[in-house]
Amino acid sequence: QVQLVESGGGLVQAGGSLRLSCVASRSILWLNAMGWYRQAPGKQRELVAVIGSDGSTNHADSVKGRFTISRDNAKNSIYLQMNSLKPEDTAVYYCNAKREYGVGGQLNYWGQGTQVTVSV
Repeated sequence: QVQLVESGGGLVQAGGSLRLSCVASRSILWLNAMGWYRQAPGKQRELVAVIGSDGSTNHADSVKGRFTISRDNAKNSIYLQMNSLKPEDTAVYYCNAKREYGVGGQLNYWGQGTQVTVSV
């Protein structure tokens, strides 16, 4: 089991920046991957960025060049640096962690979410 706690959301004007943080209750080296998802009102939850235990990253096309995911194993944390924010980035952002087991088994853990609102 692992608990995830996000922070860093808020209200920002278009073009501004925010940095989201997610702290895990145990070593993130125990996890296979961590990432950020977001869900806007009336829309499905979508992947924003993911980082593997080896530090490899993948970002959604909609945020490439603007958002950067990173991790700090010593602090059991991952981060999402968001620059050049747009109104369409407005959503609740969720931290996710994945733990694989057995053959094809996967556990998913979620944080409670943090609101990001980008005004025009």
